[in-house]
Amino acid sequence: MNSPKIQPGSRVSLHFRLMLEDSTVVDSSYDNDEPLSLVVGDGTLIESLEATLMGLAPGAKQSAQLAPENAYGFTDESNIHTMKRSEFDASLKLEPGVVIGFDAPSGEQVSGTIVDVVEQDVRVDFSHPLANRTVIFEVEILKVELAAK
Repeated sequence: MNSPKIQPGSRVSLHFRLMLEDSTVVDSSYDNDEPLSLVVGDGTLIESLEATLMGLAPGAKQSAQLAPENAYGFTDESNIHTMKRSEFDASLKLEPGVVIGFDAPSGEQVSGTIVDVVEQDVRVDFSHPLANRTVIFEVEILKVELAAK
């Protein structure tokens, strides 16, 4: 019997590693030995990462390098906001490149990257923290269940 291959709607269990071009690991399921489980198309992964999974079967390993336009995009200038220094905890080290979690009005957590600090103003970029970056996505497929028909 042939192993099922990943297609839209498949339930998949996998290990993954997301890295920058310099091999800096951004996220990995290997760190806690907790595989990621998802249904292809449920929004867990961005479309371009899901596309690298299509057609893979259990046991397959895949690595894909994705340029910014195919991964997390580019900085959106409309996502850069100026905030007052007093809005931040005084113990926070605010300098360019630092990523901070913020509570959005919806209650969800969003990330913002400090662009610069000038006197009492802090410019924060709320574009995805991996915007402008080429990423490498490595996966090892553990289990595939086809979507119910």
